[in-house]
Amino acid sequence: QVQLVESGGGLVQPGGSLTLFCAPSENIFSRYDMGWYRQAPGKQRELVAGITTSGSTYYGESVKGRVAIYRDNAKNTLNLRLNNLNPEDTAVYYCHSDYSLWTPSQYGSWGRGTQVTVSS
Repeated sequence: QVQLVESGGGLVQPGGSLTLFCAPSENIFSRYDMGWYRQAPGKQRELVAGITTSGSTYYGESVKGRVAIYRDNAKNTLNLRLNNLNPEDTAVYYCHSDYSLWTPSQYGSWGRGTQVTVSS
């Protein structure tokens, strides 16, 4: 099973920016679709952004225009750039890998998450 480790979370003021990083335990970008999910207290986990093996990207409606997902192949990280953050973006952000971004399989992996808190 692939291990995923997230980093980059923290406390940021409204309007600020953050970049989250996901480091897989091996090179998987050519084999697995990747996604960033988030879960706020009392809410369901939602897909924030995803990128397929072919490089196609998807963004959730609540973050579209403020978020960018990209792979850094040199560093073997999946990055999520968050801009113009607001308190509604406060959540634990999780990295996920699977053969398909849209169809869960037994080969999917999750990281432990990184907390993002947007507050003044």
